[in-house]
Amino acid sequence: MNNPFEEINTRLSNIESLLLDIKHKPIDGPSRPDPEEFLTVQETAKFLKLSVPTVYTMIHEKRIPFMKRSKRCYFSKADLVNYLKEGRKKSAGEISAAADDYINKKKG
Repeated sequence: MNNPFEEINTRLSNIESLLLDIKHKPIDGPSRPDPEEFLTVQETAKFLKLSVPTVYTMIHEKRIPFMKRSKRCYFSKADLVNYLKEGRKKSAGEISAAADDYINKKKG
């Protein structure tokens, strides 16, 4: 009959080896986008979920950040993310909290 403590010790060693393998194995999950990644008009339209003509209209009206080199337009992915964040509208609760803060500052 096997000593149960030896069996437990063997299994713990195996678990430790597996954990070390997992710890040192590179993660193959989705990587963060490169902030210096540049997109074409077509890629930008796909990223923003807009049509290509809409992106061209936004370029013409200078409503979207872009760069132009030799008749081609390019977009920084980081600039596009910031552009999207700037359009965020506050919720009713956030507006109410900001109003309360403003009133409390005036009183104090």
